[in-house]
Amino acid sequence: MTDQAEQASAAESATPEIPGKPTSASRTTLSHIMTHSDTNLLGTVHGGVIMKLVDDAAGAVAGRHSGGPAVTASMDEMAFLEPVRVGDLVHVKAQVNWTGRTSMEVGVRVLAERWNESAPATQVGSAYLVFAAVDADGKPRSVPPVVPETEKDKRRYQEAQIRRTHRLARRRAIMELREKRAAEGFED
Repeated sequence: MTDQAEQASAAESATPEIPGKPTSASRTTLSHIMTHSDTNLLGTVHGGVIMKLVDDAAGAVAGRHSGGPAVTASMDEMAFLEPVRVGDLVHVKAQVNWTGRTSMEVGVRVLAERWNESAPATQVGSAYLVFAAVDADGKPRSVPPVVPETEKDKRRYQEAQIRRTHRLARRRAIMELREKRAAEGFED
């Protein structure tokens, strides 16, 4: 073992492991009534308004789970399933699905119901966001592992690992393509 490897190994063993947090510890719901100022040219709520609510709820969950500031690193997927209309009461439900050393995947479900009716809410969207926990200087910091509590939480954890594998493979394939094109003399 080299001196550097020994030092790294000693540093890792000297760092106390952060205790895990259950999924329910940071789960949250953000609710908002949609108004005319939220609409697009078609008269339905603008997708960007929904995306901001999604990012707000996910950011709150990431900050709660990590115990401090967390920044949006990526939005892995945002699916709009149904239009949202003026007068809809939108509920954005978010939870940590998976954690790495400094990052977290937050899963979000978007539900809508008429503000003045008693019909059940309908799922109108879903998203997966990756957040990085940061310190006061904006540098990555460690996060507690998430502890799935239910079978649904365990499934979400496994699915999040698949999404992470795909994100990393896609990033690697793109970098390899760019390197190959640069070696062939193409400038992008």
